[in-house]
Amino acid sequence: MIPATEIHAVAADLSLDSQIVEKDYVLGWLLAGIYHHPELADAWTFKGGTCLKKCYFETYRFSEDLDFTLAEAAHLDATFLTRVFTDVASWVYDETGITVPADRLRFETFTNPRGGLSCEGRVYYNGPLQRTRSIPRIKLDLTADELLVLPAVERPVGHPYSDLPAEGIVARCYAYEELFAEKVRALGERTRPRDLYDVINLFRHGEFRPAVSTLMDVLRQKCEFKKTPVPTLAALSGSTAELTADWEAMLGHQLPVLPPFDSFWDVLPEFFTWLEGTPLAIPPSVPVASGERILRPPVGYFRLQRVEGSSALETIRFAGANRLCVDLDYINEQGERSVRTIEPYSLRRTRDDHIVLKASRVDTGQARSYRLDRIRSARVTDRTFVPRFAIELSAIEEGAQSFTPRTTVRPRSISAGRQDGTARGGPDI
Repeated sequence: MIPATEIHAVAADLSLDSQIVEKDYVLGWLLAGIYHHPELADAWTFKGGTCLKKCYFETYRFSEDLDFTLAEAAHLDATFLTRVFTDVASWVYDETGITVPADRLRFETFTNPRGGLSCEGRVYYNGPLQRTRSIPRIKLDLTADELLVLPAVERPVGHPYSDLPAEGIVARCYAYEELFAEKVRALGERTRPRDLYDVINLFRHGEFRPAVSTLMDVLRQKCEFKKTPVPTLAALSGSTAELTADWEAMLGHQLPVLPPFDSFWDVLPEFFTWLEGTPLAIPPSVPVASGERILRPPVGYFRLQRVEGSSALETIRFAGANRLCVDLDYINEQGERSVRTIEPYSLRRTRDDHIVLKASRVDTGQARSYRLDRIRSARVTDRTFVPRFAIELSAIEEGAQSFTPRTTVRPRSISAGRQDGTARGGPDI
C-alpha cells in the first residue's frame, strides 16, 4: 500500500480532497480484485462514469461508484456476493494491505423498474489514510437485465500511483461506443448534471469520437430496450432550470474546479447537429517545430519520474479538457517571474530535450511555448475558451482510437474463499 504522503501529494497536484484521491486509489485495486476472481472476471462488465474515468480518460471527473452489468442473474444473491467479495477482500489485502472488512459487506437486492433484479452493495475500506473512526465506503450498482449491444472489451485501468503492478491492472468494460450511447440515453431519460457533463466531454474528445452511424445504432437499440425515445435537443430544452440548480451540488466535489454550466449546455446544439450526421470542423494541431515531438504520457507519469514542474501538469490537463483558461505562474529566460493567462493545447519534447507546453496567450492570441521546468504553478480559472488548435493533452495508447481489445497477463488468481468466510490479513473494523 502506498503511504498517505503520496495520496496527499496527488491530491495537491489535482486540487482535490485527499479522501477523493484515496477512494480513486482503492477503486483501482478493487477492479483488479474483481478481474482476477475466477467467477467474476468473464461475467461482470464494468460501465458508467467510473469506467470512463478509470479505463478511457484519466483526466476526467472523479466518480465514487462501481457499476457492472452481470452476465448471470444468479450472481444477484447476497450470499454469493458476500462470499466472492470476501475472496476479493482477501486478495486485495494480500496484494496491497488495504483492509476491506468482511463483516461490513452489505448487499441488498431489489426489483428495478423493468421488473428484473438489481443489487446495491456497500464495500467499506481502510486505505492509506488509515481512519480510526468511521471508515469510507464504495457503492456497487449491479444489474443483470441490461442490453449489451457490442462485445465487451478488456481495457487497462488508469492507476497513477507508485504501486501499479508491472503487468498493469485490467478491467472487462463496455465498448466506448456503448458507454457513449448509454450516457446520451441517460441524459434524455433522467437529465442529471453528470450526464450532461459526460456527454459533452465525450463529444469534445474528437480523436476518440466514434462513427455517428455506430453510435446511433447502439443508441436506438438501448432506447428501444428501455422503452424511451431517442433524446433530442427539443426534448431537453426545458431542463435548464433543473440542471442549473443541481450543477454544483452533484458535480462540485468530483472536479478540481467546476466549469460554468453554460459552457456545457451551450455545446448541446453542436452535439445534436453532429449526431444527425453533419460533419464537424476539426481544429489543426499547433504547428510542430523542427525536432519536436508530441508527448502524451499517462496521468502521473512525470510526477512519478520526478520531472520538475510536473505538479502543475494535471491542473493544465484538466483545464484543457474542460475548455478553461489557466493562470500560469512562470519564470522566463531572464529570470523574471510573472503570471499570464493562457489556453493550453499540447505538450512537446524539443530537440534540446526540454518539455514544453504549447499554448496561446489570452491577451494577445499569440502562440507561445512554456518550459515545464520553469512553470511554478498553474491555477484553473472560470474563463472559458473556444479552441483554436487541437487539445492534445490526454494520454493515448497505441491503437486507442479504434478501441481494440487489449489483454495482459493476469497475476495470481483469487483462490476459493476460506471455509470460515472471513477475509485474511488484518482485523475487521
